[in-house]
Order: sequence, then C-alpha cells, then structure tokens
Amino acid sequence: MSEAGLSVSRQPVALSSQPLSFIPVGGVDDAAPPAASWLNPLGIYDQATTQWLQGQGPSEQESRPPDSQPDRESTLLKARVEEFNRKVRENPRDTELWMAFVAFQDEVMRSPGLYAVEEGEPETRKRSLRLVLEKKLAILERAIESNPSSVDLKLAKLKLCAEFWEPATLLKEWQKLIFLHPNNTALWQKYLLFCQSQFSTFSVSKIQSLYGKCLSTLSAVRDGSIVSHPELPGTEEAMFALFLQQCHFLRQAGHSEKAVCLFQAMVDFTFFKPDSVKGLPTKGQVEFFEPFWDSGEPRAGEKGARGWRAWMHQQEWGGWVAVSPDDEDEELEDEEQDIRDKTLPRWRIWLAAERSRDRRHWRPWRPDKARKQTEEDCEDPERQVLFDDLGQSLIRLSSPDLQFQLIAAFLQFLGVPSGFSPPASCLYLAMDENSIFDNELYDEKPLTFLDLSCSGVGCVGRMDPLGGRRWPRGPSREGEEFIRNVFHMVLPLFAGRERSQLCVFWLRYEITKVIWCLHTKNKKRLKSLGKNCKKLAKNLLKEPDNRNSACLWQQYAHLEWLLGNTEDARKVFEAALGTAGGRGLADTELCELGLLYAALEAELAPPVGGAAPVRAVRVLTGLAERGPSGPCPGQPSAVHVLKARKAYEHALQDCLAERRGPDPGLPDCLSRLVSLVKCFMLFQYLTVGVGAAARVYEQVFAGLRGSVSAEGAGLEGALEAVALMHTSLLRFHGRVAAYPLAPLREALSEALRLYPGNQLLWRSYVQIQSKSHSASRTRRFFHAVTRSAKHLEPWLFAIEAERMRKRLVDAVQRVDGREVHATLPEIGLTHRIRALFESTIRSAHGSQCPLLWRMYLNFLVSLGNKERSKGVFYKALQNCPWAKALYMDAVEYFPDEMQEVVDLMTEKELRVRLPLEELELLLED
Repeated sequence: MSEAGLSVSRQPVALSSQPLSFIPVGGVDDAAPPAASWLNPLGIYDQATTQWLQGQGPSEQESRPPDSQPDRESTLLKARVEEFNRKVRENPRDTELWMAFVAFQDEVMRSPGLYAVEEGEPETRKRSLRLVLEKKLAILERAIESNPSSVDLKLAKLKLCAEFWEPATLLKEWQKLIFLHPNNTALWQKYLLFCQSQFSTFSVSKIQSLYGKCLSTLSAVRDGSIVSHPELPGTEEAMFALFLQQCHFLRQAGHSEKAVCLFQAMVDFTFFKPDSVKGLPTKGQVEFFEPFWDSGEPRAGEKGARGWRAWMHQQEWGGWVAVSPDDEDEELEDEEQDIRDKTLPRWRIWLAAERSRDRRHWRPWRPDKARKQTEEDCEDPERQVLFDDLGQSLIRLSSPDLQFQLIAAFLQFLGVPSGFSPPASCLYLAMDENSIFDNELYDEKPLTFLDLSCSGVGCVGRMDPLGGRRWPRGPSREGEEFIRNVFHMVLPLFAGRERSQLCVFWLRYEITKVIWCLHTKNKKRLKSLGKNCKKLAKNLLKEPDNRNSACLWQQYAHLEWLLGNTEDARKVFEAALGTAGGRGLADTELCELGLLYAALEAELAPPVGGAAPVRAVRVLTGLAERGPSGPCPGQPSAVHVLKARKAYEHALQDCLAERRGPDPGLPDCLSRLVSLVKCFMLFQYLTVGVGAAARVYEQVFAGLRGSVSAEGAGLEGALEAVALMHTSLLRFHGRVAAYPLAPLREALSEALRLYPGNQLLWRSYVQIQSKSHSASRTRRFFHAVTRSAKHLEPWLFAIEAERMRKRLVDAVQRVDGREVHATLPEIGLTHRIRALFESTIRSAHGSQCPLLWRMYLNFLVSLGNKERSKGVFYKALQNCPWAKALYMDAVEYFPDEMQEVVDLMTEKELRVRLPLEELELLLED
C-alpha cells in the first residue's frame, strides 16, 4: 500500500517527473481487490480465506495442484497404451504393430508408475519383471489369435517363454511350431540353434540327427513330396547355409572326419551324379548313392577317385579292372610320437597329444586294399564314417553359383585361402579363433598385402590355444596330398573364369606358405617351398585355358617378387601387360594386374619429397593409354601423364553414367568399376598427392551411394572395396611421409559407420587409436557403432582395443618383470572390459559365439581369479556346449579339473582322441 492508501501494482506505469513518495514492491498479483461484504468488511481477505469463513472449500479445478513430472509421464504413457489398444483393435492383422506393442512394455517398465523397477529392491524387481513378462505374453497370445499363421509372433512368444518355462516344455512348443511350418528355413535355423545350445539335453548324435531331419525335410519340400507346404523363395540358398553350419558344428565338436566326409559326399552327389538318377527325388538319389559310398571306392581327395558316375557306369559293365598298386608312389601316414617329454605335467602331455592327433587324423580312415586291411584294423573306430552319419544331410544344388561355392567352402574348410566366408546366418557360430585381430602383414605392406584371414573361422584339424600362432606347420604329408587330389578332381568340372579362380586358389595356397616363411625368416624351408610353388605356377600357366589368364599371371609375378626375384617378376608383369592388346581400362583382370605391379613398385621405391616412383607411374600411364608400359627408362612426360588422367576421368564418368542408367548391367560392371577406381586413386596419389586420391573416392561415393538401397549387396560391396583402398592409401602415405593421423581416423570412422562388419577396417582403426593417449574418443565411437549395428565385430574389436590398452598399462607398471605398485592403480580398465564382455554375451549373436566365450575366459584367467573364471566356463557351456576348444581351454586353465572336464566331453559325445586311460598306459611304457 502507498502512503495514499492505494494498492501497489507491478504493471508498468508512466514515469513522472515528481518524486515518488513510496518504493514500488514487485511480485504482488495485480488482481482487483475483493468486494466488501459482511465477512470481509475491509476487503482485505483473499478468495480462499473468504470461502473458509463461509465454511466452503475451493472447487476441484482450483484445489488440484500443478501436475508433477511423474504424473505427466504417467498420463502420457496411459494415452499411448490407449492408442496402441485402439490401433490393434482396428488393425488386428498388423503383426509389426503387435510387436511394437510388446516392445513398448519395456518402456512402461522403465518409466515411473505401476511397473516401475526401483533399485535396491530385488524381490520387487523380480515381481515387476515377471509382471511385465506376463503382460507381454498376454499381448502375444491375443496377437496370435488374430494372426494364427504368423511365424514371427510365435517365435517372439517362444523367446519370451524361455524366461520362465521348463526346457522340456519349451522343446515341445518348438516341435509343434516346426511341424506346422516345415518349409520355413529361418525357423529351422533358429530351432537347430535352440537345440544346439541346450546344455542339459545336448549330445552330438542328437544334434547331428536333427540336422539330417531338417535337410531331408526341406529336400522333400523342394521335391514336392510335402504337398501341403510349397517351397519358399531362397530355400536352396538357406539349405546350403544349413549344410555349412552342420559341417562347422562337427568340426568344432572335434568330429573332423564326419565333416570332411560330408563335403566328400556332396562333391560326388553334386558333380558326379549318374544321368539315370537325376530325375528321381532327392530321397531316391540318396538311396542309389549309398552302394557307391559303401563300396570302398576312392572318394574326393583320395588317390584314384573317379566319381560316382564312373563307378555306376563300370558296375553296369562288370566292376573295375584290377590295377596293381604303385609301390613307389605309396606314402605312409606321418607318424608322430604322441608323448615327447614324459617329465611334463599330466595335463600338458594330454593337451599336446590331443592337439597332435587332431592335426594328423582329420581325414576319415579307410581300409587300404593294397595292404589287405579290413575295418577291424582301425585302432580308433570313431575315425570310420558310416553312411548313416551323412545320408540324410545330402541336398541337391542346382544353381551353378552354389555349386562353385560348395567347392570354395570345401577348400576354405581345408585351410586353402579361397576367400569364402560362411553365410551371415552361421558366421558367428563358426568363429572360434582370434585370427581376426592379426594385423602384422597388413602393417608391413598396406597396398599389396594378401588378405589371408578366415574371419575368425578355424580350418579342419586345428584346435590351437587362444592367442597361439595363426600359421602352424601346415597339414601333414597326406593332408597336402589330399588337398592336391581335390584340386585335380574339381578343376576339370569348371571352365573359363571359375576354372581360373580355382587355379588362383591353389597358387595362393602355396604362396601363403612362402609368405609365412618370409615372415618367420625360415630360410631353409623357404627355398624348397619357393621352388615347388614356382613349379606349380608354371604347370598351371602351361594349360591352354590359363595362358591368357591375367589373374594367374598376376599371382605368379607376385610370387617371384616375394622370393626376391624382382627383375624376373617385372618381366612377367611386362609380358602379361604386353599380351593384353588394346583392352586397357576396359579389362578388370588387367587393371588388377597393373594395380598390383604399380603398388609393388611404389612400396619398393616410395614417393619421397614429391618425387613419384618412375616405374609405378609408367605402368598406370601405359594402362590408361591402352599400350604396353615397356621397359623404357625415365619419367613419363607431362603430356603422357595428362592424357592418362583424362583417360581415367572419361572412363570413370562412363562407368558412373552406366550405373545410373536404366540398365545398370551385370556384376562384371561393378568389378570393372572397382578396379578402375583403385587404379585411378593410386595414379592420382603418385602424380598429384593424397588429396587428389581422396577426391576421386569422394566423387565415386557421391555418385553411387544413392543407388545402394535399390541395387543391394553388390554395389554395397563395391563401395566397401573402394573405401578399403582409400584407407590403405592413407596408411601407406603415413608410413612414407610425415602426415597427421586425423584424415585416416576420419576416413576409417566414416567407413566403419557404413560397413561395421569389415574386420580389416576395424584392425586398422584399433591400431591407430592405440597410439592415442586419450581413449575417450575411441570409446565414444565404439559406443555409437555398437548401439546401432547388428554385427558382432564392433563388440569384439571394442574389447580388443581395451585389452590392448590394459596390456600397455600393465607393461609400463612393471620393471624387469617385477610389479611396480602404483599409487593409483588402473582398475577401471578391468571393470570396463568385464562390462563389455557381459554386454556382448547378452546380444543375439554373442551368446552363441565360441570365440567370444574363449576370449572372456582367457581374460578372467589372466586376472588370476580362478573361481570367477570357472563360473564363466560353465556359463559358456550353457550356451556353446558343442565347442571342444572351450573344454581344451578349461583343461589348460584349470589343470586340477582335467578329469571332470574330459568326462563331461565324453558325456556330451565330443571327440576325445586320447582317453585318459590310454594316456596312463602310454605314460607307463
């Protein structure tokens, strides 16, 4: 109130020149004063006081307090629940809407309200979780009533019921679902994975029979024998993936002989089928195949193998003509001593002997008729494979592409680097070794390295400890002969490009052994291997079909270069480029050959001080001018370089325009585009600089990225190859010149956001980030990628990056092998790595990945906590009971538990090649 008795208002008033007689008070409501009455004669009571004096309360609207944050969230959630209920009533056939409604229950549980889960109340948490699960189940049951044929809804129900149903009940529900949908390959794959990961009911024979039942049922669907269920699109490809999954399951369980026999049988069943049985259903063909399998005739990979068709034809004419064995060519099986040093601990002797037998005895045992052997002469009956073990798993492959993939998968399975990777559906199941982290060869030669990794998938006969060398001694003498026999048998089955690819696989297999001898500086073995490899290359190039094969000439020239014969290699390169005629940039294989030649020259004489290597520039210039590069000395003239650049630009524009046209062409056009871009990028790098190469990459990426979704995986793979070339150039430039890491880091980050499954990019990223003192940027990047990507590789490399950092910290905290007690020890890394492992094994792919469990077990053992490590081992068996490598690791880490672990392997029917009773007898001798 003012001195004049007027109420004070906070409304702006006009300023007066007269001095004020009071100080204005702000914050007081400017409402009109209440009217005077008998209850409020002075007009000083507010409305609430007046109502109180009258014995009245405020209205409901007025008495309601302002909404709190939890109340508003609860109101919003209720509104969304009502909206979901309305939508599912209006669209009961929308399965995606039902699934979204189920997923929405997790959001309800996290929000304040009836289902809120509070910390520190485990019993309340359990009740709330169970309540939410039951609510989800009720929603799914309503959804299935409206959509009885939806497999996705039924799968979601089974996944949900796994939380509180008994395994036996869950298995019965799975069997009912499979019975209703026998033609659904995705359902079969999930069913097999479910049965394979149930430790309580698992045994190798049960799962083996399930694979046979699955493949035979799907074959009957394809043949039309199951009239009620038609064949779904993509069934043949899915059956091939399931077949490969079975082979890797047997390999990981230690039954290598059965896995090899499956491949042998499929080669005969696919490529050597008699014409008289081709019209029969698959079941009838298998019945005719059984007599051939049991006849004792040589099979694929064995000496003298002629195939099923030739055997059937000869049977019609009275059997084979007896041929006397060639004693001179006969090779006895390599025999090694199982026990070399009896002074070692018992568990170490058993591990060494078991691994030795795994390496030597992966081929099935067959009685040698020349030595008058019978089945009773086999010391280990498990090495014999009966037809009942594989008959149901034989499938028909009618697609020529799948038939070639079968051979490539067989060769990769044997350890030949064919570049074949298991399908995505079973890739992480097959991963069991840490070769995905090997980066040594790429560091040495970033432009010309030979990618020999197998995506973490082991080959047959290998059960090596985690962290051991990826390059063992190689197969035994009979194993090498087996691989050679496979090549001799399958090469005549193909022609043209596919035959050339097989020859490249063979030559590359020999080159890998040469590379490893160079890497380990084993000069004695290098000499003999190099001689044999050159002999093989010359014999392959003598064949009429291979004389003009640029890819084979490329491998031969690379071999000469690796052996140190640089001048001979140059002659081979020049001769191959000279025979190309005027094809130039239009020939994919020629571009790849010229690219390798130029890259080798660039690595031999890297650009220093702006001076480009003369030979490399001349090769790429000659390739663009469609003429031989020639051995002429001197730097190419500026005119020739300019003409070559224009030729590259026009060729690139033509390729991009062709891809954007109405008919984008065949996959060959994509491979030509990739080869052209890589040559152009290297040319620009050598003649202008690393920035010019990056601009070519950006131009191609901008021109093709928009059509990736329309054209699918082919174009995606092409862009991935170009991104890999870009990062390789940046790595090379960083090695030969002073260049910041930021452009390489940004290029790798961008590429990995687009291609999170590329292991080579991840290796490069982890290595360059390991040089950084700050881990926060790396952690933020990994967190962003793992949150959005479905691949397992980001998780694996995130763990590896943290482990590398921990090894570095541990190394600097030790002096001369002694512990340095730091004032603030680094324990955060340990907890972070453990949290990463726990998060990864909760993911869909991580829980059934043997490699991940092996890494987790190895990490915990390295910390010295054996009790926790044992707990993780048994938890791993609950998810991957088939992985023999896990049991072998347990024997190594917990020697006192060897008897228990081996007994468990025997109970689950995993392959134990040296029983402990036999070990005792060998130690007594």
